[in-house]
Amino acid sequence: MKMIPDLETLLPAVASGKVGKISLVGAGPGAADLLTLRALRVLQAADVIYFDRLIDPDVLELANPKAAQVFVGKDVGACAWPQEVINQMIVEAAKAGQHVVRLKSGDPSVFGRADEERAAAAEAGVPCEVIPGITAASAAAAVLGQSLTSRGESDRVIFATGTCRDGDEAPDVAALLRPGTTVALYMATRMSGALQAQLMGAGFRQDMPVEVVASASKPNEAVLRSTLAKLSEDMQERGISHPAIIFLRSPKHADADQRCIDANSLITGQTEH
Repeated sequence: MKMIPDLETLLPAVASGKVGKISLVGAGPGAADLLTLRALRVLQAADVIYFDRLIDPDVLELANPKAAQVFVGKDVGACAWPQEVINQMIVEAAKAGQHVVRLKSGDPSVFGRADEERAAAAEAGVPCEVIPGITAASAAAAVLGQSLTSRGESDRVIFATGTCRDGDEAPDVAALLRPGTTVALYMATRMSGALQAQLMGAGFRQDMPVEVVASASKPNEAVLRSTLAKLSEDMQERGISHPAIIFLRSPKHADADQRCIDANSLITGQTEH
């Protein structure tokens, strides 16, 4: 793996007054052939690439062979590379005249902290663009052979995270899961027990179907079809862990006695068991 050029390498660009730019690039869910053509072109034009933990090595093989590659990966619940440090690195490299690619798994604008990096670039007067990528929920739905929405059954889809910043409240998934809704939960594998407790406490049936897709589009992708009551147990038994999408569905015309409580119950806080 190539490392970032040292300061002496960058100084000529600084002296010339040239300012580079930052491209926030979505690498998609994993497989290299799910890159967009625009993402590929930008990778091949990059001077330096700062890439996340979930980036497939095959994606980096498609990049400009002369580009420096810098790993700035994080894990869920851990910050080996604080966001502030990443912001500073990509801005400084761009100010030194480099075309910087910040390569993220999925789509930069879906739980990818793109706003924070764009704000840092704007404050420094550095041009910044976003190259969208296929988000994990879309890839996971394709693996399942199901659409995220379905006419007459599901007319809305909600992307939510199961892991928030320290001190922030966890999302109220029960309030989101109303008839006609598909909820795709990102970064929620560690919270499966809490998710079970929240939904069953809100009156959802224990036999409510739940689907999990891990590492969608990668060779080690895995699919789990479970129920609300057995979700954590089945995930542990199958070794399902991050990265994964947990799908919860409430059909538009679902029988409340079969699938979940009536939507009015979620609004009033009253449930029938």
